[in-house]
Amino acid sequence: MTEQNFAFEVDADGIALLTWNMPGRSMNVFTIEVMDEIDRLVDRIVADDAVKGVVIASGKKGSFSGGADLKMIRGLFEIFDAKRRDDPEAAVAELFESAGQMSRLYRKIETCGKPFVAAVDGTCLGGAFELALACHGRVVSTGAKLGLPEVKVGIFPGAGGTQRVPRLADTQSALQMLLKGETLSPDKAKRMNLVDRIVAPDALIDEAKAMLAAGLSPMNPWDQPGFKLPSGPVYSAAGAQVWPAVASLYRKETNDNYPGARAILQCVYEGLLLPMDQGLKVELRYFTQVLQTTEAAMMIRSLFVSMQELNKGARRPAGIPPQAVKRLGVIGAGFMGAGIAHVAAKAGIEVVLIDRDQASADKGKAHSRTLTEKLVSQGRASAEDLETLLGRIHATPDFEQLGEVDLVIEAVFEDREVKAEATRKAAAVMKPGAIFASNTSTIPITALAGAFPDASRFIGIHFFSPVEKMMLTEVILAEETGDLALATALDFVKAIRKTPIVVNDARGFFANRCVFRFIEEAYEMLLEGVPPAMIENAAKFAGMPVGPLALNDEVAIDLSQRIMKATIKDAGESAVDARHMALVNRMVDDFGRTGRKGGKGFYDYPAKPARKHLWPGLAEFFPPKPADSFDFTELKSRFLATMALEAARTVEDGVVTDPREADVGSILGFGYAPYTGGTLSFIDGMGAKSFVALCEKLEAKYGERFRPIRLLNEMAARNETFYARFRPQSPAAA
Repeated sequence: MTEQNFAFEVDADGIALLTWNMPGRSMNVFTIEVMDEIDRLVDRIVADDAVKGVVIASGKKGSFSGGADLKMIRGLFEIFDAKRRDDPEAAVAELFESAGQMSRLYRKIETCGKPFVAAVDGTCLGGAFELALACHGRVVSTGAKLGLPEVKVGIFPGAGGTQRVPRLADTQSALQMLLKGETLSPDKAKRMNLVDRIVAPDALIDEAKAMLAAGLSPMNPWDQPGFKLPSGPVYSAAGAQVWPAVASLYRKETNDNYPGARAILQCVYEGLLLPMDQGLKVELRYFTQVLQTTEAAMMIRSLFVSMQELNKGARRPAGIPPQAVKRLGVIGAGFMGAGIAHVAAKAGIEVVLIDRDQASADKGKAHSRTLTEKLVSQGRASAEDLETLLGRIHATPDFEQLGEVDLVIEAVFEDREVKAEATRKAAAVMKPGAIFASNTSTIPITALAGAFPDASRFIGIHFFSPVEKMMLTEVILAEETGDLALATALDFVKAIRKTPIVVNDARGFFANRCVFRFIEEAYEMLLEGVPPAMIENAAKFAGMPVGPLALNDEVAIDLSQRIMKATIKDAGESAVDARHMALVNRMVDDFGRTGRKGGKGFYDYPAKPARKHLWPGLAEFFPPKPADSFDFTELKSRFLATMALEAARTVEDGVVTDPREADVGSILGFGYAPYTGGTLSFIDGMGAKSFVALCEKLEAKYGERFRPIRLLNEMAARNETFYARFRPQSPAAA
């Protein structure tokens, strides 16, 4: 049979070069067909006495492989779900067999009797790195990115990763890498003994062949007599030092919310007590179990499938040609505007950065200098990179410089009149057809569009702080926003390598509506007398990256105050809880505690190396009751439920029309417990009926803010899910 994805050639020394180059794809990925081809090629290599060793390389410049194909992953779940209804036992057996194909293939390579060397250039993640680990030697390029990130999407490395990594590296380093799903630099991978040599990309093949020519053993160390684990036996004095620390790391990283992470610990612990073949069987059993969990299904759907679909343009309007933003205007050189300018310049876009005077504009440009100088000091950028990036940012107070930009993003003070003035000044000089966007965090876009002469070219592009780190961008459609504006916004977001969600207009849009429910629930807890540390810990144990009080400090308490006042101005006194308004006024006006930017908020921020700590004065402001007065599990549920309920409201209100965007947006935008798959997947995962029951229980105890909405009651009665009722649109691009 002719191979479609691999080229195979043997040189005069008997060294075979197996070049992986999938046609029609920018990156190699594992599919059933690819694995079948590798299987056949291994048989061919074993049967050919002329072949003395094999080099596996990629034909894609700068990339070895990103791992498994999303269609293959989805297929596993779809087949399992379809068969589980009729014959659960047979469905599990078939899942075990299907999930083990990659593991068996890698073991076949490892034990075939001929040495294999992986020559890795660029990206090598997931199953691709597991393939490299199964080879007998690994040569990587200086720019390689290596890792096993599966835990981040709800599963774990199930093709030998949990068995080979801790047989190469010390147990603590191996588990830290596996539990965090971190990407390794070539140097770190070499220090961990996961790669053998690091060379320039154009020297990869020659170096790999040289390893084979030098007599590389066709047996990996763990298959050789007398092999000893890097950290010694599990049951030993050394093991007694390692495993308690590992348990602490696991709790710190996961709060026991992730079945995939728990399985990593079990696989490594049990596997290291056994020979490799038995260890691999243990790994596969746990892998099959984890694939059946709600957490794995929800995380893979949101963080793998949905995120890829949104990044590929699932919400981009059809029929609009690509809209390249070659020159960007940013009005407002404060923290947000400076961050937007930075990420755009980093993506190769020329930026006009405007503020009220030259000094203010220059200060915004200096933000890029500070960020890039840090990268230079870490060896992650060069001095030339710094100068090139700064050369793309043109700081000025002159609005006339916006005359040739393709897109303007307004990022001025969160005040409707200030924004309107900036909009009018920009509109007066912008070229015909250029798009205008507001980075407002809460003010309705339709209201702001009135200051622009052509509402069809006005759109919201809401970034999250800090811009250079946060991967989400919320694109907001005003009532008259046209397809060209939407296409331009999405193409720009793609160019700066962020993930977009598209939502309809409303105060707070999607993300901030949910975020403020999180923060306001913390206000409620403070007023109830819940100790502040307990509030923060409940949120973190629920799966949030930071507590709500720390988050409020980050976004700024005085910003919360301004948003509340603006809401009252636009929607009346009843739109804001008077107790919350009084709380925030007291923090800002009476105590001058504006948040992290001011050095004090709910936390105190002493000079480094001292760490931030909760403000002791909170105890006088909100006298705490004894911790045992509160149900910790219920506190966690309140945080998860209040945000999920608000997300459901945004669907009922027509703000969110695609459940993928609520889920991806909630995880990337404000860190909603990733193990749930996002706000709507949290509801789908437990079932609408169970979620409604939870809300009714909380409503009876804490009030109408937890009252289930009409949509949820309907879904509970019909046993519906969000993904069935609001079926996501198909991606516009593959």
